[in-house]
Amino acid sequence: MYQKVALNGLDVAYAEAGSGARPLVLVHGFTGSKLDFMPRLAELAALGRVLVPDLRGHGDSTNPGDARGYSLEQGASDLLGFLAKLDIKECDLLGHSMGGMIALRAVLADSARIQSLVLMDTSARAPEGVRRETLDAGAQVANAVGMSRFAEILREHAPGDESRTEADQRLQLEMGDAYWEAWRYPNYRSMDPVAFGAFGAAMFEQTPLLDRLAEIVCPTLVLVGTGDTGFLGASEELARGISGARVARIPNAGHQPQLENPDAWLDAIRNHLALVRT
Repeated sequence: MYQKVALNGLDVAYAEAGSGARPLVLVHGFTGSKLDFMPRLAELAALGRVLVPDLRGHGDSTNPGDARGYSLEQGASDLLGFLAKLDIKECDLLGHSMGGMIALRAVLADSARIQSLVLMDTSARAPEGVRRETLDAGAQVANAVGMSRFAEILREHAPGDESRTEADQRLQLEMGDAYWEAWRYPNYRSMDPVAFGAFGAAMFEQTPLLDRLAEIVCPTLVLVGTGDTGFLGASEELARGISGARVARIPNAGHQPQLENPDAWLDAIRNHLALVRT
């Protein structure tokens, strides 16, 4: 199920399922991986071909260990190179959180290749959902103790973490031990600690793209969990800035609507693809 392709001096790992001429490509966010979408892969494959790559420094893709390689612009270059390497001339692209920031840069660089866009719980500027100081402190710990121990520390402090959404806490109850053992731990343990600090800084230091949103002409869906308060305002900005953009607000969901309310999320994706592929 998992494959790799050589690109830009690294191996990009990806999952693939389904068939069709124009794939849906899903790009995960910061500290994520293809595991973020694997529970929905079979359902998405019923709609056509699906590709889910791991960003550099994440999942099973190469960890270069060089902070200079971890930028949103490099992520967009990797994504477009990945599509070209697989000879994908047209696709529907979903970008989640940091993956959405990368997707924005990719569509602005190559609008012909990306026929439609789903911007999920993301922003065209620095995020509001987390404090820069918190992320920097986390990066220092991750580099000092390693990502495996860092993940354990996060689990130890999770019960008192006021930044967690109600939907995320409910998801943990529903998944039980699998929440950490089959999802969170693998994501954190496979991540390059250098990527944690460098990509985290890149999100906060990025050049805002609000003034360039009008350049996006492909059909766009802005999708956000109603409990993801840090990205509600940013989602509204995206919808206002991209001409004709539609909005799907997923109830009873936070930052991971594909896991927290999968039925509503799948309905939104199905509706979007039905509209843009006719």
